[in-house]
Amino acid sequence: MASIAGRGRPLAERARSLLRRTSNVGLFVYALALGAGLGLASADYATRGGYPFGGVVAGSWTAWPRAGAVGADPYTRAVNSRRGEIPLGVGEGLLLTASQDSDGRAMDAGCTYAVAGTTPPARAWTLTVAGRGPRPADAPLLREGFTSTEILREADGHFVIALAPEVQPGNWLPMPRASGPVRLALRLYDTPVAASAGTLDRSALPEIRRTGCRS
Repeated sequence: MASIAGRGRPLAERARSLLRRTSNVGLFVYALALGAGLGLASADYATRGGYPFGGVVAGSWTAWPRAGAVGADPYTRAVNSRRGEIPLGVGEGLLLTASQDSDGRAMDAGCTYAVAGTTPPARAWTLTVAGRGPRPADAPLLREGFTSTEILREADGHFVIALAPEVQPGNWLPMPRASGPVRLALRLYDTPVAASAGTLDRSALPEIRRTGCRS
């Protein structure tokens, strides 16, 4: 009996040692999977919307003077890669984005906005709705933006663009979806303000006024 008990103790010790090793391996695999999941989730969050760093705020608009720079940070380069866009170089122009109206409220596709005023001096500019996503095959073709050469202006050179879900007279820019956040992108080409974005005057940029929302 003693010999059997003696042989049983090493077996039990080996079983406990194997269990400890298995537990350690399991914890290691769990930690590795958790770290990979958190890393992928944080990278997805950081590159899903706009650029996370380097913005210069001017009213409702945020200028991104370094978006196309050679020394842009890794997150900015990742956003460009995810969008599949070629950003404006430092000497080519300036990108500005807006996701809030002039009162600081987040823009929503269920509301109507008037984008009115002027733009800083530039050889040309475009104003588009950013982040529209792929267009469904059965969806009608709608305008996605305006250029400085086709915009209808008032007598004093100012313009008003109606950003709305329903058809509007004049310069109408359709909403990209029925509801949800909206972001505008204003690109200034060959503009002198690209070299001094930090001193950009908010009065030189269009206002974004909310004129109504669906009840």
